[in-house]
Amino acid sequence: MVIDWTKIYKKYRGMWVALADDQITVIGSGKTAKEALMAAEKKGITLPYLTRMPDNLVPYVGII
Repeated sequence: MVIDWTKIYKKYRGMWVALADDQITVIGSGKTAKEALMAAEKKGITLPYLTRMPDNLVPYVGII
């Protein structure tokens, strides 16, 4: 399954985000992973998916 983070990237570029189980819903964000995790914990989510949105999107083409 492909997950489109385009909208998340536009809003949270360069930040850490905590995502719900659907991996689309942002439940916390911050400049550090700890800030994003703490924001998620305030909403009752103790084990979210954590990721950092890149500052810039760089195209990548892989060869198999």
